[in-house]
Amino acid sequence: MTPPPAGGTDGPVLPALTGDTRVTLLPLSSRPFGEDEHIVGRMETGAFVALPPAGLRAVELLGQGQSLDGTRARLLAEYGEDVDVADFVTGLAQYGFLARIGHVPLPAPEPRRPSLPRLAPRHVRWSLHPVTAFLVCSLITVAAATAVLRPDTLPTYRTLLISEYGSVVLAVVFGGGWPLLFLHELAHLVTARAAGVPARVELGTRLQFLVAQTDMSGIELSPRRHRLTAYLAGIAVNLCLAALAVLAQPFTAPASAGRQFLDVLVLLAVLPLGFQCLVFLRTDLYFVLQDLTRCHDLHGDGRAHLRHHGRRLLRRKGRKSRKGGADAGPTALLPPRQRRAVRIYSVVLLVGTLLCLGGLVVITLPVELRLLADAVGRLGSGHGAADRADALCVLALLGGTQLLWAWTKWRHVRAARRLASAPQLASRRSASADSDPGSA
Repeated sequence: MTPPPAGGTDGPVLPALTGDTRVTLLPLSSRPFGEDEHIVGRMETGAFVALPPAGLRAVELLGQGQSLDGTRARLLAEYGEDVDVADFVTGLAQYGFLARIGHVPLPAPEPRRPSLPRLAPRHVRWSLHPVTAFLVCSLITVAAATAVLRPDTLPTYRTLLISEYGSVVLAVVFGGGWPLLFLHELAHLVTARAAGVPARVELGTRLQFLVAQTDMSGIELSPRRHRLTAYLAGIAVNLCLAALAVLAQPFTAPASAGRQFLDVLVLLAVLPLGFQCLVFLRTDLYFVLQDLTRCHDLHGDGRAHLRHHGRRLLRRKGRKSRKGGADAGPTALLPPRQRRAVRIYSVVLLVGTLLCLGGLVVITLPVELRLLADAVGRLGSGHGAADRADALCVLALLGGTQLLWAWTKWRHVRAARRLASAPQLASRRSASADSDPGSA
């Protein structure tokens, strides 16, 4: 059995551990994971770890009041493994799973601050009910059938070009897109809260994209149906809004403001869903894929796999590495099914990242620079007040978005540096505690 590593030197100061030491565990949750592992952790803090059967048994024995020596003897008798239980207990303490060691209390980890803290699970339990899923699927199916039977009613990209002024178009996109984005993340928050997870909505970045994301660390401890519902809730809300708009179109005149509003709503609700298919950016569908492939950290393992082969390529020792077991790569310890999934995903990760960055250089930056240069030019003399106001709005919207991206990126880099200086708690095969589905 591989116990959770203690790692680092800045963790809690623990009393001396002896063979007679007994510990008191905080309330823990667990669920089966794969064929021979269990996820164990706390929803309140979002900390969890994957343990083999002997590790789960060690937690059970320690929770029953067994001493360290008693636990070690039972594990040796039941599993034939001589486990360093003292090291195991140290790892549990640094995960924040222990209340006391002997009679010495340990500082309890502070629960994460959730968004909408007054929203209790009992208020939103309906979001996980099977009837809710049935109604959502029925609404989307009816709207899809309507769109197939009446394709002429579907809007095109020209629907968004409602004005010759770019500021008006951008205002419509931003003014309508951000409320829809809030509803998308609220859906993740509600379903996670129904499962008892203190989820939190925040801004994040994915390569060159500014995203909203919902931290649902702890949802890993919920049943699969609850996990998949939480991951897909945002997409379901977007599709429901688009479906309602499609079904309401027959009740509006073809050229009326109401019809134009519905057409814009359909586009603003559906277009962001294309981003969800970019699973290499850890979007909603990425977490669905990770769950279905039963991987602990598909993105992290995929990056480690690419780094390993990148180093081999740079050192030009590929043939020698394949012969030696010491350089077998980070996926060698994974079960065959997970290993295949990680290796396939690593290809998607590499190709997708290169295409995204290439699109940034070839398309996005030239277009945005052209728009910004045109806006600056229209601020000079020889342009009317309407042109200048339009230019100022374009500069504010595009420039403000880039500044917000830079500020968000800086915050996350700073947080990552603080985390790097803290004890390294998660083992290579531990499930990541940084879940952020809901990117849009």
